[in-house]
Amino acid sequence: MRYLVTGAAGFIGMHVSERLLGAGHEVVGIDNLNDYYDVRLKEARLEHLRRNADFRFERLDIADEEDMRALFSRERAVRVIHLAAQAGVRYSLQNPQAYVRSNLAGFLNILEGCRHNDVEHLVYASSSSVYGGNTRLPFAEHDNVDHPVSLYAATKKSNELMAHTYSHLFGLATTGLRFFTVYGPWGRPDMALFLFTKAILEGEPIKVFNHGNMLRDFTYIDDIAEGVVRVADKPARPSRAFDAAKPDPATSWAPYRIYNIGNHRPVSLMDYIEAIETCLGRKAEKILLPLQAGDVPATNADVGELRNAVGFAPRTSVEEGVRRFVAWYRGYYCV
Repeated sequence: MRYLVTGAAGFIGMHVSERLLGAGHEVVGIDNLNDYYDVRLKEARLEHLRRNADFRFERLDIADEEDMRALFSRERAVRVIHLAAQAGVRYSLQNPQAYVRSNLAGFLNILEGCRHNDVEHLVYASSSSVYGGNTRLPFAEHDNVDHPVSLYAATKKSNELMAHTYSHLFGLATTGLRFFTVYGPWGRPDMALFLFTKAILEGEPIKVFNHGNMLRDFTYIDDIAEGVVRVADKPARPSRAFDAAKPDPATSWAPYRIYNIGNHRPVSLMDYIEAIETCLGRKAEKILLPLQAGDVPATNADVGELRNAVGFAPRTSVEEGVRRFVAWYRGYYCV
């Protein structure tokens, strides 16, 4: 069937598109190729996808209402996987307007396109950042998420609320996926694994925030892509067990679901750095710094709901995932 994948030139978007193409689907990918990070990397991802004749790409900005309306009307996608967004917790402190434009206005255009063009299922990217000030681990979809600590997190929670409204009003099946620290080949240059690998190879020190006292549910990209595609194959349905007197944030009377998608095996930041050092055969010079504004010291995903729904079972250890990333990095940048 025909899928529309937004953010197709992005890290997760490329891998999800590749997985769909491998399963025999047609993929229409869109991206605005903005310069938040190296556009050449985004273009290289697209070239990788263009090897498959069933992939087509259009350069569009999801915040452009007219272009998005025309795209949905023209393409008539059966399912939409919405991964385009202005990413990054730290950048949201510097350029908040970019998050409102892309993550709020852009998401509204996606919802409207799905509503008016009989889309069977909208799967969209939320984020583990919505858990904000929560300290009870592991994070579960049934937890309250009313205390975000960054504008990025606030926009992602807003996406979940907007999706629920459209599921209720128009019967649009929507599923939000709260991603937990995705890493792997073709990854984003602003993420820790990329930054650390680059700095260590260049003999530069690395910045280690919260003095290294961080715990992250690092999740390998292949496991993420597999989970996203499985979810897309199972459109959200109303929950018969939903009790409006005791509302569960993860479900609804409407065709709406929220799932964590993570590894459920959190790793300390220092152990993560050690895995990188082992793969590179070099030790890192570390600059220990306090916790950054908008960041949280620990994440841990309860993935029981996703496992029960689609059989999601992450397979890739951090050691293996880091090894694969380093091999890709050396091949892409060092050859």
